[in-house]
Amino acid sequence: MTSIYEQALGPEFRKLHPKIQERFGFSSKDKVASIGEGTMDEIWYARWAKLPLQIGTVRHIMFPERGLHIPFRIENYAYLDRYGRETVTWCRSFHFPSGIRRFDATMIYSHERNGIVDYLGNKQHLAVDLEVSAGGNGGINIRSGEQRFYEGWLGFRFPAGLTGTADVCEWYDDRHQTYRIRVDVLNPLFGPVFRYRGSFQARFLSTRDSGIPSHVKPQREEARV
Repeated sequence: MTSIYEQALGPEFRKLHPKIQERFGFSSKDKVASIGEGTMDEIWYARWAKLPLQIGTVRHIMFPERGLHIPFRIENYAYLDRYGRETVTWCRSFHFPSGIRRFDATMIYSHERNGIVDYLGNKQHLAVDLEVSAGGNGGINIRSGEQRFYEGWLGFRFPAGLTGTADVCEWYDDRHQTYRIRVDVLNPLFGPVFRYRGSFQARFLSTRDSGIPSHVKPQREEARV
């Protein structure tokens, strides 16, 4: 079984740095997880966006916090969800002096949408199309597209003006032997909403005996993409 990122990139996957291929190249059949730990040099949000970001904290979707040199952890596990879809967790923990903030997501590859769908939060209420490409620095670039909301019988597409477009780049710094990450979220009308950037070290651990921990899985799974 091929990783969802290799499915999305096709031959372009081989343009990624070997360390990035390693982090994005495993699937549920490999029975491994990638755990990253490091520091975010900067985390920032726009003051005008405080209320919607505060609402998002309930579902582990971003948060209204700023800080420098914030300890960070990311947990990437690959498994098959209840619908048999290849799934990768993105459970991010930011350790502020005031407490831990979470930003969680689960990604799948959708043949119906011909690409990766990112379910944001711990209940998969927000489904976001992702455009994935290989960067000139050997990193992986991820850009968000259309966003949809699902809750019970309700389902609708968000107007572009009410959403934020996320640009993510993760690459490997050979000189300092570390992974680097840059995330920028912008609203098409009001500009920058949220950003963070920093570095981390990643280790791989086996899930063959331990399985997938419950805290990285969403509380509900959405069939609609």
